[in-house]
Amino acid sequence: MVLAQLGGSISRAIQQMSNATIIDEKVLNECLNEITRALLQSDVQFKLVRDMQTNIKKIVNLDDLAAGHNKRKIIQQAIFNELCTILDPGKPSFTPKKGKASVIMFVGLQGSGKTTTCTKYAYYHQKKGWKPALVCADTFRAGAFDQLKQNATKAKIPFYGSYTESDPARIAVEGVERFKQENCDLIIVDTSGRHKQEASLFEEMRQVAEATKPDLVIFVMDSSIGQAAFDQAQAFKQSVSVGAVIITKMDGHAKGGGALSAVAATKSPVIFIGTGEHIDEFEVFDVKPFVSRLLGMGDWSGFMDKIHEVVPMDQQPELLQKLSEGNFTLRIMYEQFQNILKMGPIGQVFSMLPGFSAELMPKGHEKESQAKLKRYMTIMDSMTNEELDNSNPKLMTESRIMRIARGSGRQPREVMDMLEEYKRLAKVWSKMKGLKIPKKGEMSALSRNMNAQQMSKVLPQQMLKQIGGMGGLQGLMKQMGSMGGSAKDMMGMFGGVDK
Repeated sequence: MVLAQLGGSISRAIQQMSNATIIDEKVLNECLNEITRALLQSDVQFKLVRDMQTNIKKIVNLDDLAAGHNKRKIIQQAIFNELCTILDPGKPSFTPKKGKASVIMFVGLQGSGKTTTCTKYAYYHQKKGWKPALVCADTFRAGAFDQLKQNATKAKIPFYGSYTESDPARIAVEGVERFKQENCDLIIVDTSGRHKQEASLFEEMRQVAEATKPDLVIFVMDSSIGQAAFDQAQAFKQSVSVGAVIITKMDGHAKGGGALSAVAATKSPVIFIGTGEHIDEFEVFDVKPFVSRLLGMGDWSGFMDKIHEVVPMDQQPELLQKLSEGNFTLRIMYEQFQNILKMGPIGQVFSMLPGFSAELMPKGHEKESQAKLKRYMTIMDSMTNEELDNSNPKLMTESRIMRIARGSGRQPREVMDMLEEYKRLAKVWSKMKGLKIPKKGEMSALSRNMNAQQMSKVLPQQMLKQIGGMGGLQGLMKQMGSMGGSAKDMMGMFGGVDK
C-alpha cells in the first residue's frame, strides 16, 4: 500500500534520529528533511510541508530544552501534532443513528469508484448492526444499475433501481420512500458520475438532492488526482452541501497523501478511505489513529475494536480457560484462523500494532497468507471431531493423513505442513499453561496476573524484537492499560497475529 511506503519513510527517519547518540541541530534537520522528502513524494502541497517544518523547529528549540528532557519524545510528539494539523479539517461530519432513517447521497467524478464505495459503506454499517439499503439514481452510465445490483446481491443488501425510468430524481424518491416503509435506517443513494465542468450533470445532482433531502452528502474521490483534489472538492461543495469525503484507491497511487491534505484544506472531513478492490478493504479515517499508524505507533483502540468484533466477549474467557489448561487443539486453531480472516486484510491489521508497519506485509504476501489459512481450514474440514478435539499429535497416523488429503482434495504434504503449523502454535501456547484465569465477570483482574515477563515468554521472539524488546513490551502494556485494555486483550491480539 502506498501509504505504507509513506509511513515507512517517516518511521525510518524518526528511528534514525532515535538511534543517534546525541540529538543536535544536524540530526534534527536530517530527520525533518527525510520526512519532507517523503511528504512531497506523496504529493502533499509544498507550502503545507514547509509550514510543518518551520512549526516543528519553533516547538523543538534544542537550545532552550533543559537537560533531562527526552528530546526524542518531544520531537516525535511535535511531528505527530503537525501531521495531524495537516490532515485535520477541524470539523466533524454527520453521524447516522441506528433505528432512525438517514438518507446518504453519494456524488463524485466518473471512474472514482463511487458505486463500489456505496456498497462498501453499506456493508461496513451492516456489520455494525444498521439496516442499509441501496438506491441507484445513476441513469447516465450504461450498466450502473447492473453493477450496483451485483454488488448489493453479493453483500446481501436490499437495492432499488429501474431499467426504464430516465428521471434520476424520481427513481431516488421512489427508492427512499420504499426503504423508509421497510424500516431501513441507512438509505444510500448512488448518483451519476460527473466532472466539475459539466453544468447539466451538476444541475441533475442538485435536483436529486432537493427531491431526497439527504442528511449527508458524501463526495467520493480518487486519490490519484493528488493536490487537484482541492479544486474538485471545492467545486462540488459549491453545488451541493458536501458534508464528508471518502477517498478511494489509496492502495495503488503515490498521491494519496496529497489528496488527504488537499481535502482537509477545503474543511471537508474525510470519513473513510478505500484501500483495495474487495468489500472489506475500507477503513474509517480518524486523523490521530491514522497518523499514529503512519508513524509506526499503532492504533490500539482500532485493534481492540477488531478483536471484540470477531471474538464475542462471552467466548473470550472460555478460550483463555482452554489455553491456560494447555489444551490447544486443532479446533481452537481453526476458530482462531476464522477470526483472523474476519478481521479483514492482514496488512491493515498489522499496521494497527505499535512497532509494526503495513510495509511488513507486502500486498502479494498478504494474499498468500490468507490463501494459506483458507487452505489449512479446508484440510481441517475433512477431519473428524476426534481429530479436531485431540491435542496429541501421535493420533495423526499416516493412514489418517492420506484420508484427510483425499477428502480435502489436497496433497499429503500439505496436510503435514498444516500439522507442523499446529505443533508450532501449540508450542507457543503451551507457555501459557498454568496461567490463573479469573472467573467470568472478573476478566480485568487478568492484567494483574500476567506481567511483561510472562507475556514475553508467550510471544514469538521475532515479534518481541519488532516491538522493541522487554522495554517496548512494558511500554505497550502501559499504553494498553491507559486505554482500558488488559493482558487478555493482548493475548487475543498476539494469538491472531502469530498465526
